[in-house]
Amino acid sequence: MTSPRLTPLQWLICAIAALGFAFDIYEILMAPLVVGPAIGELTGSRPGTPGFNFWVGMFFWIPALVGGAFGLVGGYLTDRFGRRRVLVWSILIYAFSAMAAGFSTNIWMLLFFRSTTYIGVFVEFVAAVAWIAEIFPDAKQREAALGYTQAFSSIGGLMVTGAYAIAVTYSQSFPAIAGSHTPWRYTLISGVIPALPLILIRPFLPESPAWQQKKAAGTLRRPSIAALFTPELRRTTIVTTLMFAFAYGAAFGAIQQMPRIVPGLEEVRALEPRQQQQTASAVQAYQEFGGLAGRFLLAFLALRILSRQRLIRTFQIPGLIIIPFVFYYAATNSLELTKWGMFAAGVFTVGQLSFWGNYLPRVYPTHLRGTGEGFAANIGGRMLGTSFAFITTQLVNVVPGATPSARLAYAATIVVAFVYAAGLITSFFLPEPKSDALPE
Repeated sequence: MTSPRLTPLQWLICAIAALGFAFDIYEILMAPLVVGPAIGELTGSRPGTPGFNFWVGMFFWIPALVGGAFGLVGGYLTDRFGRRRVLVWSILIYAFSAMAAGFSTNIWMLLFFRSTTYIGVFVEFVAAVAWIAEIFPDAKQREAALGYTQAFSSIGGLMVTGAYAIAVTYSQSFPAIAGSHTPWRYTLISGVIPALPLILIRPFLPESPAWQQKKAAGTLRRPSIAALFTPELRRTTIVTTLMFAFAYGAAFGAIQQMPRIVPGLEEVRALEPRQQQQTASAVQAYQEFGGLAGRFLLAFLALRILSRQRLIRTFQIPGLIIIPFVFYYAATNSLELTKWGMFAAGVFTVGQLSFWGNYLPRVYPTHLRGTGEGFAANIGGRMLGTSFAFITTQLVNVVPGATPSARLAYAATIVVAFVYAAGLITSFFLPEPKSDALPE
C-alpha cells in the first residue's frame, strides 16, 4: 500500500525539525573543537598535564551531566504540558546560553553556560522526536520522517566545523572579546545563528495531534518515571538506557577526542598552531560526512530491515572491528588513514544514535513517550555515556605512549573497544516493537 503524500504543513514541520536537530549537534560538536584553546586560556594549564586533562574531562562531562538531569525533567514536561510548548522554551534557553558562553571570563562561567546550553539541546531532542513521531500516523512516513530529519544532525556538525575554520582564519578581523581575538569565543557565539529561524517559526506550528486529542478528551494519563519500570516496560527501559550509554560512550570517549589527537601526528606537529587547528577541523569534517552517511544509511535501512536488533547490529559489528584500529594505529601513524577512519567512525557511531530516534517512539505509549525517551537519552546517553569522556581523559595519565596525543589515542582505543563490545552484547536483549503503530 502506497503511503499518502506529505502535506505542505508536514513538509514545513520536517524542515523545522531538521534544522532543530542540526542545531543540537552544532552545539554538541562544538565542544571538541574549542575545548583545548578554551581550557588553556581560562585555566592557564598546559596540554598533556594532569590539571589540563582534568578540566577537559569536566568540560565534556559536567554540562552533559547537568543537561541530562534537566533533559529527564524535560521529557516529563513534554508529556505533561505538550510537545510544542517545551520545544519553544528549549530553543530560547539554548539560544541565550550559546551567546553568553562566548563571553566567559573564567572556567566556571564557561561550564555554567555550556550546561544551560546542553539543557536546551537535550530537552529539545526528546520533545522533537515525540512531536515528529506523532505528527505522522502512517508508519512508513513516520520512519522516513524520523530517519531523514535526524540525518540533518550531521549537517550541524559540518556547519560547526565550517564555523570554526572561519573563526580560526578570520578571528583577527572580528571585534575583540575579553581583550582578545581567540577563535573559540566566536565559535561559541555562532551557535545563536541557527536558532533564530526556530525562534520565529516554532511557536506557530501545531501541537502533536495524538497528545492534543488525549488532553482534550481528558484521557491523558499523568506520566511518571516509576511507570517505566513496570513489568511491561522494565526490560525496554534498562536495555535502551544501557545501549544509549554505550553509543554515547563511543562518541564522547573516543570520537570527540580526535581534534586533540590530530596535532600530535608527525605530519601535523611541524605545522604552525593555526594550521594544526585547521587540520584538526578538516579531520572533524571527514567524521561529519561519515555521520551524515550513517544517518542516511539508517533511514534507508530502517524501512527495509524489520528486526530492530538486526538493524542496529548492522552498525555495531563493523564498528567494533574498525574503530579501535583507527585510534590505536591510524591516529598515531597516518593523517590520511585517520581521515578515512574517522569517516567510518562517523558512519557506524552516528548511525546508531539515529537508530534511537526511530526506535523509542514505538515502544512507549503516548503519556510516557517523552518520559521514556528522556530517560534513555538523558540518563543513559547524556549522564552515563558522556562520563566516558572523563574516563578517557583520566586513562591518559596511566597508559603508555611517547607523546600526550599518543596516550590520548590509546586511552580512546580502550574506551571505544569496551563500549562497542558492551553495546553489541546488550543488543541481544533489545525488545522488538510489537507493531508498526505507535502504542496508545
